[in-house]
Amino acid sequence: MKRIRLEEKHYQWGLTAFLVVLCCVLAFFAIYRFDVIQKFFAFSWNVLAPFVYGLIIAYLVSPIYNYTVRGTYSLLNRREQKLKHDMGISKGIGTVVSVLVIFIVIFGIMLMVIPGLVNSIIGIIEKLPDEVARIDAWVDANLGKLPLAQEEIDHALNNMMDSAVKFATENILPHSQSLATGVTKGVVGFAGFLLDFIIGIIISVYFLNSKDTFLGQIKKIIVANFKEETAEEILEGARFTNKTFGGFISGKIIDSIIIGIICFLVMTIFGWEYSLLISCIVGITNIIPFFGPFIGAVPSALLLLVVNPMHAVYFIILIFLLQQFDGNILGPKILGDSTGLASFWVLFAVLVGGGLFGFVGMILGIPVFAVIYHYMSRALNSKLRRKGYSTDLNDYRTDLYRIKPDKKEIMGKFLGGGLPFGKNKKGRDQDDTEAAEADTKATDDSE
Repeated sequence: MKRIRLEEKHYQWGLTAFLVVLCCVLAFFAIYRFDVIQKFFAFSWNVLAPFVYGLIIAYLVSPIYNYTVRGTYSLLNRREQKLKHDMGISKGIGTVVSVLVIFIVIFGIMLMVIPGLVNSIIGIIEKLPDEVARIDAWVDANLGKLPLAQEEIDHALNNMMDSAVKFATENILPHSQSLATGVTKGVVGFAGFLLDFIIGIIISVYFLNSKDTFLGQIKKIIVANFKEETAEEILEGARFTNKTFGGFISGKIIDSIIIGIICFLVMTIFGWEYSLLISCIVGITNIIPFFGPFIGAVPSALLLLVVNPMHAVYFIILIFLLQQFDGNILGPKILGDSTGLASFWVLFAVLVGGGLFGFVGMILGIPVFAVIYHYMSRALNSKLRRKGYSTDLNDYRTDLYRIKPDKKEIMGKFLGGGLPFGKNKKGRDQDDTEAAEADTKATDDSE
């Protein structure tokens, strides 16, 4: 038995050493051959893009699919004459309903955005000459009495026109072929995206109908390769991750739809232009926390500015009020405490996620950081419990707002006075309640 234990121990040390060396080699390769890594990931994305789209679509419509399957299955089981394949029929109906929802959402967005966008562009083109003429007439009427100012403005406008012509002649025309090539690549890329997205919808059907099998296989692999406690920890972490992502994404989508509807109703009541298009922009960008409403407000305000400057000012006020309503009332009611993050960490997650991964990073940065924060907190609390210390944050808070705070209290009220939380003089562990009472008593005695 002793020999077997030594062999197992040596095997574990050898595997650890091999993994360390492998990680070092991969890190060295990633640093000095980063271009190869980029090409590898680009190639992998081109191959796996339909599967990624399918997984995302299946994850988003999974609540609708589950609800439909459960409802249909319960209705079929109430019948006296039960069918042979009740679950198969329920999954089929759930699949049809989910696919219909996907297409309804896609075509609904297209019907709302595309006609409004086309009408907006046509309206801007039609009104632009009149607006330029109106501005020119206003300048002539108000600056006619100031010839020096009018001369400076005319000189600045002439310089701008000359710079524009020079830029077009020297930069745009010589590179017209490369621009045409870039436009062609963009069109081809968009066509490829549409093809991958359509294939992703088909793949999402397989994900929806096979997810119970996939989950069973993953659980089987985890249980077979890890100890019971470790396997339970992994499965619990997966459940928490799914709850965090699902709660945040679904809640944020519902929240954004409500904000878009409110924006549309207000703009329609006051008779502002492009109400449907602007409401869609505001609703879509509202998915991004903090900055989403303002990101959508910039192009929307510019559209209104061309038509009616005062409407643009009123719209900015409306966006500010919507942001306050969403951040303080609607968002907390819908999302609740789905992430468990403080406002500072939410802002941090949005900025870092957006800086690293763009628009997608700004949306998914919060749930990803919430999961990381959860695991870090669990690891920290586990270490504190092993040492016998309290895990309550209030026990570590310090009153820094006194006129003359105690230096020991600023550094930590137990750094200079022993270990007040879970250990007595004999070194045995106490629970958090007894430790807190002991700490309170010690504080009263010192005062």
